[in-house]
Amino acid sequence: MAKRSIALITITLFVGAMAGTLTGELLGLILPEGVVKDFFLTGVSFNLGGLMGNDSGVIVLNMIMFTIQFGLAIKMNFTSIIGLAGAYYFLRYLR
Repeated sequence: MAKRSIALITITLFVGAMAGTLTGELLGLILPEGVVKDFFLTGVSFNLGGLMGNDSGVIVLNMIMFTIQFGLAIKMNFTSIIGLAGAYYFLRYLR
């Protein structure tokens, strides 16, 4: 039994989450307004700036000669979780 690298696991889970999010957004375009559409499109957002108390979502490191901005935002919704579960299934059972 060969061990999988952390990079392969991370990339597979990332692709699964992206596929789930894309599926949710496409369902949001097709579904009419209502509870079901809200269920698929309502998500939770995390960003680096929110951790620092910044509303713009960006961490700014201001030096005298230059400024560096760091930003990372993650939005998870129900279909993203389904995509993660599918990626986990892919990693677990399709060896």
